[in-house]
Amino acid sequence: MTSLSLTLGYVPGGTPAKWAQIWAERHPEVPLQLRAVAAADAAAAVWAGTVDMALLRLPADMSGLAVIALYAETTVAVVPTDHVLSAFDAITAADLEGEPMLFPLDDVLAWAGAPGNPVDHRPETTEEAIELVAAGIGVLIVPQSLARLYHRKDLTYRPITDAPTCPVALAFPEGAPPPLVEEFIGIVRGRKPGSSRGQAEPVPKRTAREKTLAKQAARAAAGKVARKPGRDDRGRR
Repeated sequence: MTSLSLTLGYVPGGTPAKWAQIWAERHPEVPLQLRAVAAADAAAAVWAGTVDMALLRLPADMSGLAVIALYAETTVAVVPTDHVLSAFDAITAADLEGEPMLFPLDDVLAWAGAPGNPVDHRPETTEEAIELVAAGIGVLIVPQSLARLYHRKDLTYRPITDAPTCPVALAFPEGAPPPLVEEFIGIVRGRKPGSSRGQAEPVPKRTAREKTLAKQAARAAAGKVARKPGRDDRGRR
């Protein structure tokens, strides 16, 4: 990494575009490089320094990393468009009981006690699992962003109202973050320009009247303002 660039890793389904746009507007002289990383490799990429920070999903091994929670994704069930569950706007875990369920090896939910009956075969990736859903092999439970990422016309998804959500966080090495990382943290937290953590708010420009009053106050403090004899100045401003 160089001091004149910043690299953000993001997992599949991550959506850093809004923050990247704000960064480009505020810091056009410092490129923000976006690098896709596998969910299982996101934390390791930060440890190795191949990215300065990463947009990733929890839970994950965060040893040696600082984490800022950003938002929690809705959990959904992906089913064929002609599946009985597609008739509902939302479902519960109980609606999935008895359904064959696909659990890919890169599963990011880690839902203990997930409903349904696990299919014997575990696909390597979520993308492969989507193909198996389309083939009628089973139902897939994922964060909503992954359902959108791998959307296809023969599939749909429904939110599971009582399922655990999937937290999304920004991770970076522990310790005081470098200035560029701190600036990006300010953006994801919604800080306005010039109000980053640890920096004073910019002092507003004074009007001509305020400047005049300030000069008068300074002269008065130094005893340079002459008073007229006999003038009662009690109550003067």
